[in-house]
Amino acid sequence: MDKLVIEGGHRLSGSIKISGAKNSALPLLASGLMCSGTFKLRNVPLLADTASMIALIEYLGVQTKRIDDGVSIIGEASILDAPYEQVRKMRASILVLGPLLARYGSVKVSLPGGCAIGTRPVDLHIWAMQQLGAIVELADGYIKARCRNGLIGNKIVFPFISVGATENAMMAASLAKGRTRIINAAREPEIIDLGNCLNSMGAKISGHGTDNIIIDGVETLSSAEHCVIADRIEAGTFAIAAAITQGDLTLSNMNPVYLNALFAVLEQTGSAVEIGENWARVSCSSRAKPVDIATQPYPGFPTDLQAQYMSLMATADGSSKISETIFENRFMHVPELMRMSGDIQIDGRSCIVHGKAHLKPAPVMATDLRASVCLVLAALATKGKTTISRIYHLDRGYTNLEEKLNKCGAKIQRLEE
Repeated sequence: MDKLVIEGGHRLSGSIKISGAKNSALPLLASGLMCSGTFKLRNVPLLADTASMIALIEYLGVQTKRIDDGVSIIGEASILDAPYEQVRKMRASILVLGPLLARYGSVKVSLPGGCAIGTRPVDLHIWAMQQLGAIVELADGYIKARCRNGLIGNKIVFPFISVGATENAMMAASLAKGRTRIINAAREPEIIDLGNCLNSMGAKISGHGTDNIIIDGVETLSSAEHCVIADRIEAGTFAIAAAITQGDLTLSNMNPVYLNALFAVLEQTGSAVEIGENWARVSCSSRAKPVDIATQPYPGFPTDLQAQYMSLMATADGSSKISETIFENRFMHVPELMRMSGDIQIDGRSCIVHGKAHLKPAPVMATDLRASVCLVLAALATKGKTTISRIYHLDRGYTNLEEKLNKCGAKIQRLEE
């Protein structure tokens, strides 16, 4: 197991090319299970999570081939059982449920693992399959679903917004008989990317990116090639890195529109933000001003940037309130920030953060993906050496993080524990 040793207190400056989006690549890889021909995906990030999804696809008997950032998926599944050993590391493994059920009429998937940031129940995924006519059983830690005569299009009204359940419903409905309408659908950029990809395979989807998605089912999906969108969470993380180190970073190969909510907040904290067609520049010359935020589904402030933003507020010139409305257990980074002398008080689903001019280096431990990079940001702004353990979480979501930051003036070493 590796750890990071970060010598903080250095101003970041330079340019960073943003990698493909993890949260988009995972459902896109799963959608390849529905393709009757050859499915080629470009700009796939080199991450532990994408490697896990590819390994799961191969376990199911489907051939894959990886060259640089490209992944090809060819052939039919010979196994329709995704056991715990294959899905325990990643909650996104549930995304094979819809594709396998829609194409083969039967599937058995273990309840998945992943970050312990809340219950994140799979009941909406199961319910969506039932709405499409599937018979679903939940027993012995497995989801067993079948539809002898294929799925049937239907109206699916989600009681609350779920990105993963929207993705599973979109994929399953693409091969269902008739029309499906998804109401209260997630609107994230990753949903748009999935819809565009499925359409390139021959699906008939409209409205993706709105809360009302219409899908007219087709009999088969054929060969296609698609490029994964840039990772807005990675881009947002580096934008906060510029602010917390009072630096100047240009982020390339990304869509700045997807980070409107973050950029608006950063400008309120005192950062300067410039945007172009496929780039953004964030610079800062003083401590951040305190600004309250509450996480919201897209296009609101992303829950996946809440922990990183808390690091910025921990060094702000004043006190702020951060409210988490998406997950009920996403403050596990707070005790670790407090080990670095952060002054933070948890009050239910909110935190009061009293900013300090200087945090203190300390040995800390990553508890989940976004919490791990939150500690990296705090360490970058802290003079002295901070050691972050259990960084395997970090490798699930960030491609060459220390290499990208070191090129911009950071001093980060990866060592074996």
